[in-house]
Amino acid sequence: MESVLEQPVLVLNRLWQAVNTCSVRRAFTLLYQGQAQVVSAEDGKNFATHDYRSWWDISQSHPEKEMVRTISFSIRIPRVIVLLIFERLPKKEVKFTRHNVFERDKNTCQYCGKVFDRVDLNLDHVLPRDRGGQTTWENIVCSCIPCNTKKGNRLPHEAGMLLIRKPKRPKWRPFVNVSISNHPHDSWKHFLDLAYWNVELGD
Repeated sequence: MESVLEQPVLVLNRLWQAVNTCSVRRAFTLLYQGQAQVVSAEDGKNFATHDYRSWWDISQSHPEKEMVRTISFSIRIPRVIVLLIFERLPKKEVKFTRHNVFERDKNTCQYCGKVFDRVDLNLDHVLPRDRGGQTTWENIVCSCIPCNTKKGNRLPHEAGMLLIRKPKRPKWRPFVNVSISNHPHDSWKHFLDLAYWNVELGD
C-alpha cells in the first residue's frame, strides 16, 4: 500500500490547467479537507468532479482492480485532482541563472544574431555595470566574443550596434514537475501536451 500512496497524481488549478503533481497520500488529504476534488473521465471525453464523499460512494459501486485498502474499506486511487482555491496554486518562477539566460536567448548573440556554442558566448550588460547597469533579466543578454569586444564599455547605439530583442524577464508560469520519462498516467493525456516536456523551461 505504501507504493500506491506514493504514486503521482496530476494537480489542476481552478482553470483546469496542469500545475503540479502530488502523491496519492497528499491528494487524499486535500480531498478530505475539501481543498480539491477528484477529476474522472466519464467516457474519455467528458469529465466529472467528485468530493470525498461521492468519490467514496463511486469506489463502492464501481471498484477498480487497484485500490487503496484499509481494514474497514477500500477507495479508488485518484489520478487527477482539481484545486478549489487559488491560494493553494504552486507557482514556479524561472530562476535568474546563466543557463536560463542562454535558454531565453536560444544561444544566440543578441547583437549579430548568430547561434553559438555556449563556450563561445558571454553574458553582456546592455548598460555597462560601471555606468550603473544592474545584473538583471532586463539588462543581460547573450553576446558572442567579437560583438562583446566591439561593444566594450558602451551602450549598443554608441558602438553602432542594435539589439535583436529587448531583454525581458521570462514569463512566470506554473509547470508540472514531472518528466515525460515517468510515463504519465493515461488519464493525464487530456491535460498535458506531451511535446511540452521536450522544451526546457526558460522561455
